[in-house]
Amino acid sequence: MFSPLRHSAYRHLFMAQVSALLGTGMATVALGLLAHDLAGASAGEILGAALSIKMVAYIGVAPFASALAARLPRKILLVSLDIVRAGVAVSLPFVGEAWQIYALMTVLYVASAAFTPAFQAMIPDLLPDEAEYTKALSLSRLAADLESVASPVLAALLLAVMSYNNLFAGTAVGFVVSALFVVSAVLPALSTAQPRPFLQRLTGGIRLFALTPRLRGLLAISLATAAGGAMVFVNTVVLVQSRFALSEQATAWALAAFGGGSMTAAVILPRLLVRLSDRSAMVLGAGLMTLVLLAGAWVAVSYPALLLLWVTMGFGYSLTITPAGRALRRSSNAADRPSLFAAQFALSHGCWLIAYPVAGLVSAAVDPGAAFLVLAGLCASGTILGLLIWPAHDPDTVPHSHDDLEPDDPHLLEGHALDGETGHTHPYVIDERHTRWPTTRG
Repeated sequence: MFSPLRHSAYRHLFMAQVSALLGTGMATVALGLLAHDLAGASAGEILGAALSIKMVAYIGVAPFASALAARLPRKILLVSLDIVRAGVAVSLPFVGEAWQIYALMTVLYVASAAFTPAFQAMIPDLLPDEAEYTKALSLSRLAADLESVASPVLAALLLAVMSYNNLFAGTAVGFVVSALFVVSAVLPALSTAQPRPFLQRLTGGIRLFALTPRLRGLLAISLATAAGGAMVFVNTVVLVQSRFALSEQATAWALAAFGGGSMTAAVILPRLLVRLSDRSAMVLGAGLMTLVLLAGAWVAVSYPALLLLWVTMGFGYSLTITPAGRALRRSSNAADRPSLFAAQFALSHGCWLIAYPVAGLVSAAVDPGAAFLVLAGLCASGTILGLLIWPAHDPDTVPHSHDDLEPDDPHLLEGHALDGETGHTHPYVIDERHTRWPTTRG
């Protein structure tokens, strides 16, 4: 599983990701505690609003950032964005009102919206081998789980000796260390090919989602992922500190339980995906999250029960999110990959924009039990839609014909010819020559 770390450039980027996520995880804990300080039992409303701002920034900024950054030096871009995020983290301990949280987090989220798709799109270029790339996805998932495992554990330990405001300093350090690792990495050179028109780079990823069945199914499952994750990220502090009247450390440990389940799934996924398709793993995870949300309305009446639910939720969450990169890679060529990753980043966060306000507002207006039930319905809807939209038979290589090409056209020499037809079969993605998904051989 750790063989991708033998690649120097990927190893440096992986360490950059680990450093940034450790800091971000501590900021997530501190932000929840700050919201509880400001609003008490209504903290979910503030967190829901702040995280909704995050989703708006991600949806609006990511496609533009990907299109604009296609010709920018990658290293300068990533380091600059890390510095901006570090500056925001340093400022957060001084806020005293909700609007100040919203303003600072908007800047942080805009920078992250530009950073993340550019980072993700580089990994397939660094690791062209499918098996290595699959392992890298699991490693990235493990790194992401540091935000919900190692960071909360570290936060819980630090909270025993310091105020939660000091946790924001750890976030700033994480971003600075991330920038240093990016500086030390030897990144792949940008293509010297003529860049596509800006509008094509801006909308190309959305077009791939619209025309590729597996990507439409992936988007539906993203709705299920968001429903389960929103319940955890928005309402853990409300459940632990308002319903159970426990400490800040208990909130951190509950978030760590979710991350522990997610990390467990990430460890076993490379072996699991040898036997299961991406679709099967993701639908299984979404179904598991739906069951946890349904159970939560009646079972989450004690802190130990909540911990058990959150471990299971984390396991299902990782099953839905880790294989997504494989599906994106299968559905694009190298030239379209940055815009596709940016589109997935924006569209999946559109699902979170639905789930976060629901989790916060229903919890504040009624109670967390009602939020469990409403989000269970949302999660089930995404799961069912994913099953219906994403074909169960979904091969990479698709037989198809080109009625507009002459029999001796060079493109028809690619892949394997179809007997008696002006067509052939090869790994199929939507591009200039393939403008719709084939439904039949011809």
